[in-house]
Amino acid sequence: MTQVTEHGGGVWSLRVPIPDNPLGHTLVHVLDTDRGPVLVDTGWDDLASWDELTSGLAALGLSVREIHGVVITHHHPDHHGLSGRVREESGAWIAMHAADTAVVRRTREAEPGTWFDYLARKLATVGAPEDHIAPLRAARASGRMRTLPGLRSALPDREIVPGELLDLAGRRLRAIWTPGHTPGHVCLHLEEEHPSRLPGHGRLFSGDHLLPGISPHIGLYEDPDDATAADPLGDYLDSLERIGRLGVAEVLPAHQYAFTDAAGRVRELLDHHEERLTGLLGLLAVPLTPWQLAERMEWNRPWDQIPYGSRNIAVSEAEAHLRRLVKLGRAEPVAGTDPVTYIAV
Repeated sequence: MTQVTEHGGGVWSLRVPIPDNPLGHTLVHVLDTDRGPVLVDTGWDDLASWDELTSGLAALGLSVREIHGVVITHHHPDHHGLSGRVREESGAWIAMHAADTAVVRRTREAEPGTWFDYLARKLATVGAPEDHIAPLRAARASGRMRTLPGLRSALPDREIVPGELLDLAGRRLRAIWTPGHTPGHVCLHLEEEHPSRLPGHGRLFSGDHLLPGISPHIGLYEDPDDATAADPLGDYLDSLERIGRLGVAEVLPAHQYAFTDAAGRVRELLDHHEERLTGLLGLLAVPLTPWQLAERMEWNRPWDQIPYGSRNIAVSEAEAHLRRLVKLGRAEPVAGTDPVTYIAV
């Protein structure tokens, strides 16, 4: 049975599965407007996911052909994957922040092998062993890159401008730029009284920025052509504080479940990352490469049990935390090391 949750005030969520992923599903939100239903995110581009999305809409008495627009919190395939198909079926517009639109365009335009070459170079730079890099070189030679998600994601028609109300007839939905998980992640503040009159200022579609029980992945922004030393973790922490000040009555995230006390959850996440940074300084009492640091960090399972792809994600998160420590002047690269090691100062 399709799982549909009514949140009141013309808002529902649909559970759309993510294939072979421990998160299980994306919560696609349906927002009623005077011009027709609008989706906040769409789910993974997969036949089973499409079937769940369309059957969920049918349970609400809707057809995908009636969708008026699609608002994307960020470009990841479990959020943006089905947007193109929704647009093909309905003629709906797709809206996204410019920074994530740039990621989608860059990914579409790049030769598939570009990403394998970039990842192989990047992993070598952070100290990954050759036996970890070798499968990337083999995959690049085989052309398997064309089967990976996100390579042909739909380009949006509209730009989400931070601070502005979206053009949704009869609704007040304001965009809040919350970079960190991606450079163009947005939360969406529904500036309307809570249907159950919970205390607070409206509701927040939080995407992956603010989740009730897990911390979103914060890794380096991936751009083969950009050498800028971005600070995704710093972006995320600043964005968290901005969301904490909103005082919303309820949060409607893209994973897990709706919850209240956004400010309390923000404090938990700020504390979590401060504790993690402090712990990493302890590890950096001796010089370590980002790969060596990732091996020693605390994850949800021992390093030797972490799957191949998840290790790439883990080392990117280690790099983001290192970047933050360097920006704060609490760690620095060791001169003359190759691959570069870092040490606490």
